[in-house]
Amino acid sequence: MKIATLPDGSPEIFRTLQGEGPSIGCPAVFIRLSLCNLHCSWCDTPYTWNWEGSPWEHQDGIKFSKNSHLQELTPITLSEKLRSFLHLGDRLVITGGEPLLQQKEIIEMLNELREEQSKEPLVEVETNGTQRPLPELDAQVSQFNVSPKLANSNNAADLRIRRNAFEFFAKSPKAFFKFVVTSEKDVDEILTLQEDFDIPATRILLMPEGRTPSAIAERRLQLVDLCLEHGFRLTDRLHVQIWGDERGR
Repeated sequence: MKIATLPDGSPEIFRTLQGEGPSIGCPAVFIRLSLCNLHCSWCDTPYTWNWEGSPWEHQDGIKFSKNSHLQELTPITLSEKLRSFLHLGDRLVITGGEPLLQQKEIIEMLNELREEQSKEPLVEVETNGTQRPLPELDAQVSQFNVSPKLANSNNAADLRIRRNAFEFFAKSPKAFFKFVVTSEKDVDEILTLQEDFDIPATRILLMPEGRTPSAIAERRLQLVDLCLEHGFRLTDRLHVQIWGDERGR
């Protein structure tokens, strides 16, 4: 499996509190997979895809060495590493990049982990919503945190909205839709997607874009009235509020 690497050279696996979405504040172990099929200009994990020599543009203007920021480990090896992090009651959050690009490997990893764990963890998958989950994976996932990308991401519409996958998540009771909002005009796009795919307002969360507490606080205030008006939920970026833009948190 292709996994992101922390600055000390270890795989990006860490225990923390879930900082976003419907399970915000819950103890969780994160595993961050590399590679993504989208290239958002404001992405907070560009080291999972914005390699040296690639054509993608990012607001930071930084390119990353693939050899330094990506490593390959077998699903069995990763399951062994996860066991050393997981505590009773923790959630396992599989994030990226876009983790659903490695579905078969995730299934193998989860199968191995479940054989060894006395209590199976609740599994969350964080996805951009462009990849439809395999039935074998869907059966093992407790919650999909779907973050569809809007025009503000600078991805082409035909790349970021894939109807087959989007319809699956819209119909799944396990899926919640978390939209990164940079300005109020993004809400019109969210409302169009809500209508097109018949998504209940209670499963839509608005999250302020920002990588510093001050930026998040400013945009968060702009979203309160919009959530009240449309019946959406507001989600913070708790980890940024506590630790700032620190890796492994």
